[in-house]
Amino acid sequence: MFKTIRVLSQAGVALALIAGFANAAQAEGKLQEVLARGKLIVGTGSTNAPWGFQDKSGKLVGFDIDLARILAKGLFNDPNKVEFVTQSSDARIPNITTGQVDITCQAMTVTAPRAQQVAFTIPYYREGVAVLLNKGGKYADYAALKAAGGSVTVSVLQNVYAKSMVHAALPDAKVDQFDNVALMYQALNSRRADAAATDASSLRWFMKQNPEKYADAGYGWNPQNYSCAVKQGDADWLQFVNTAIEQALSGVDYDDYRKAYETWFGVTPPAPKIGFPD
Repeated sequence: MFKTIRVLSQAGVALALIAGFANAAQAEGKLQEVLARGKLIVGTGSTNAPWGFQDKSGKLVGFDIDLARILAKGLFNDPNKVEFVTQSSDARIPNITTGQVDITCQAMTVTAPRAQQVAFTIPYYREGVAVLLNKGGKYADYAALKAAGGSVTVSVLQNVYAKSMVHAALPDAKVDQFDNVALMYQALNSRRADAAATDASSLRWFMKQNPEKYADAGYGWNPQNYSCAVKQGDADWLQFVNTAIEQALSGVDYDDYRKAYETWFGVTPPAPKIGFPD
């Protein structure tokens, strides 16, 4: 009898200790760590307009930078309480998993394999491929390009999928691949290419910077979601970031998101509807 009671008592103590450790771990999660530190540490890029790049004065700017400031505002009511760690694209996941940054916001495409390594937030942008034209050029829009068939030359950034990607939209077009973005656009500017296949975000950025020079062919394909990423296993931190992004997309911080979207893409995103939530 006494032995049984003693075992149950030890088990109760063990459960209490486990619960205490769990509560301590929860209290010391990333959200509490960031709040105690007084600033948010964000991994991002510095060479990819309009997401994260240096302006003429050397200041880090872009849509991802503005999104990070929205998160800092949600944490500290101060969008400037954020430290940016500029990183290459192949460092986005390692810097999260090793704790070098609190979060990565860097035009990061959500994929199932990546989701095995990091926890993705809700998407904040839907990327895709679009066709950039010279305004007043030989072809007015996507329909004209497609009708021209093999007479059309499309410039694109070189990669193993470039040709098949272009042919998914323009099956008969000639595909001219370049090893950097500058040369790809140069081919369009010099009229050696009739169109350039590029990210929809880049197209919007170029058109905003040069409204009299470029035109959108009016067709997009190959959709993909951009999300921020955090370390796996911290539900409170992920929930906070998701809440902050959701409120920027459709809630009380929509004006901040709208201003950033207009600044970098030159268009206004759909306004949240009042009433039953979408």
